[in-house]
Amino acid sequence: MSRPDADRRPQTTAPVADYKRQAAERALAFIEPGMKLGLGTGSTAALFVELLGARVRSGLDVVCVATSEATADQARALDIRLTTLDQEPFLDLVVDGADEIDDRLRLIKGGGGALLREKIVATASDRMIVIADVSKKVDMLGRFPLPVEIVQFGYRSTSKMVEMMASDVGCPGDVVVRTAAGGKPFLTDGGNLIIDLHLSRIVEPDVLAEMLRLIPGVVEHGLFLGLADAAIIAGPKGIDVIEANYED
Repeated sequence: MSRPDADRRPQTTAPVADYKRQAAERALAFIEPGMKLGLGTGSTAALFVELLGARVRSGLDVVCVATSEATADQARALDIRLTTLDQEPFLDLVVDGADEIDDRLRLIKGGGGALLREKIVATASDRMIVIADVSKKVDMLGRFPLPVEIVQFGYRSTSKMVEMMASDVGCPGDVVVRTAAGGKPFLTDGGNLIIDLHLSRIVEPDVLAEMLRLIPGVVEHGLFLGLADAAIIAGPKGIDVIEANYED
């Protein structure tokens, strides 16, 4: 359900980048001095980090944990004070993007390759706020390929097991090992591979998530279920702030 104080703006046509920035700007309203924050990874999260850096330069005192080396590098360049989960095991809030969001605030994340650290930081945070443009809102997850982080040892076997497991739970599709520039395998900050599951639709995300956990070579998957507390979604009709309801 949209909050009654959702920011409603006149309908306009704007580039997706503008909607991303609008969502990132709205997220700043949730930031308070002294907070311990998680900083997400990806294009929309990078806009939030940029805007947060401007607030820090104006005197805002926060300390942050980055979900990737790329985000950490950006934060340092903006003089945002960084810490680690070893030093600060619990955070007040994480602000991150998403590749897909459904009506129940279930997410697909990991398009930027940081899903493991993103999920660790989200779990360590008291609240998770997702920022996105309206194109990321879907009726059913699965149009965006589902990333799964796997260890390098026996990766072909693990990939086949993931493919078979997904098919067994009603999500048949192709599994592709993600590559970087030059065709080399993409490696996460933790030195793992990512396989992308092209499934088209995920009817039961909870079931698929549970099955993926059973495969030994799987480090983590990009289904973020029961983690997002709110989503800020910007589009031509304005900005909706959608709150999760996990009591149903």
